[in-house]
Amino acid sequence: MVLAALILILSTALFFFYLQVICQRILRRRFEQEFFQSIVNANRLEFPSVRRAIEEFDAPVDYARLRMMLRCDFLALAYLLKNAANVRQRYSREERLLIFYFRLTSWSLFGRHLLRLREKPSVLKLTAILQYFANVVGERVNTVRFGNLTAADYLLNV
Repeated sequence: MVLAALILILSTALFFFYLQVICQRILRRRFEQEFFQSIVNANRLEFPSVRRAIEEFDAPVDYARLRMMLRCDFLALAYLLKNAANVRQRYSREERLLIFYFRLTSWSLFGRHLLRLREKPSVLKLTAILQYFANVVGERVNTVRFGNLTAADYLLNV
């Protein structure tokens, strides 16, 4: 009985470790340019300001407000990932994995908040995932052209 519980705990820990390593590898992908800024501006996303406040100003975390801002950005980017310049109208494997990782990290942030542990590393992971999603959307949208304008320019001028 003890051995079965030990095997279950160990295999669960290895699963989460493997998941984290794969997601970090996906997030390290470099884009040919920073596409996310046009998507942030066009959709009024908040995650860059959250990251800047935590990294530069070391501001205390207002959990309720922060959670709502990141959740809204996640929902907007998830919609855009599925529908903006996406012919297949579905998520790729990497996107599905990162969506799962985002939700798992959100639950981790909730647990850290309840236990009064360090919340900032989880918040920075969440903003990194959102920036990756915005870069993917921006890259897709950038490939579509409307006359002489790129789609990102079109979104900013509308």
